[in-house]
Amino acid sequence: MSSPHLRSTPAPSTPVAACMCARGAACSSFAPGHAVHLLQRRVVAATPSEWIDGVVTHADAAAGEVVVHALDGSELRLWNAAGAAASAVAGEPVAVHGRYHALWAAGRLFNVARLDRL
Repeated sequence: MSSPHLRSTPAPSTPVAACMCARGAACSSFAPGHAVHLLQRRVVAATPSEWIDGVVTHADAAAGEVVVHALDGSELRLWNAAGAAASAVAGEPVAVHGRYHALWAAGRLFNVARLDRL
């Protein structure tokens, strides 16, 4: 007589992607608004004609939000978890990459999420 095969059912799991920047550590996500990926750094350098020049009109470091008025008159609302709002000072010139969600401010490149496109 053979014994029946006991098969256990795997425990259900819900995949939750939690970025480490929400916990005060280094960012572990490359989604818009988080860490800059090497590939993102390369594609923004390879497409210089897609930068949009502007001036910071508002920066809220606690919320991570930056408002940029582009030289063409449009307003760009951006979010970043890595400190872009702390580096971008109101009245300072910046550049936003139109295609690859990047902000160049205070000599640094930031990965940003466009809040005005939500």
